[in-house]
Amino acid sequence: MPTALVTGPTSGIGRAFADALAAEGHDLILVSRDEARLLATADELGSAHGIAAEVFPADLSDLDDTRRVEERIRRGPIDVLVNNAGFSLRRTFPDNDVEEEQQTMDVLVRAVMRLTHAALVPMLEAGRGDVVNVSSVAGYTVRGTYAAHKAWVTNFSAWAGIRYRSSGVRVMALCPGFVRTEFHQRMDADMSGIKGWMWLDADPVVRAALKDLRAGKSVSVPTARYKVLSRLARIAPDSLVEKAARRGR
Repeated sequence: MPTALVTGPTSGIGRAFADALAAEGHDLILVSRDEARLLATADELGSAHGIAAEVFPADLSDLDDTRRVEERIRRGPIDVLVNNAGFSLRRTFPDNDVEEEQQTMDVLVRAVMRLTHAALVPMLEAGRGDVVNVSSVAGYTVRGTYAAHKAWVTNFSAWAGIRYRSSGVRVMALCPGFVRTEFHQRMDADMSGIKGWMWLDADPVVRAALKDLRAGKSVSVPTARYKVLSRLARIAPDSLVEKAARRGR
């Protein structure tokens, strides 16, 4: 059976990836800080799909833990890597402790870079493999450090997708808009101002992502409405960019 490693797999987009890949027959390696939730998720997925689900507790803001995950990837075999783990901070940049900002960058950027590197080397040797790095349409905006981190993820993944596709390895950034997950609740954000049409469900986002990955795309922006919004963000006048930056964190 092929094997997929998914970070942040206990809810939201990560859980949708774990469900979709398990349904296709992938064994799973599930990486998250919360061992109890990992065990429950592994039991549910194993029972539902008849696959093996390995639990790997790790905090990706901790470099030693990240290195342990890298070693697990190198031991292989890993056919699919999904870098999904992430969080954001509710307060503005000057109000956050700089160590909190560092932890966010470590999870959203450092861990993505290191785990992708660990996976790419054996995948290139084998001439096959898939990497999905979960980014965001926020990366096309100028709204604080979260958007900046996601801009890095998108750019890095798009480059790797183009660079290594001829070697049989597919790398793709997934850039969804607002998705109904625990993400915003965990940061205690007030989302009441977000219009209903802007919300997406995780399962169709993941179905679109896997379709785009297998079609050879290096960036996936699910739904026509977010494709349009992301393009508009890239060509917005300087006056609007400046206004967005002032509202950013």
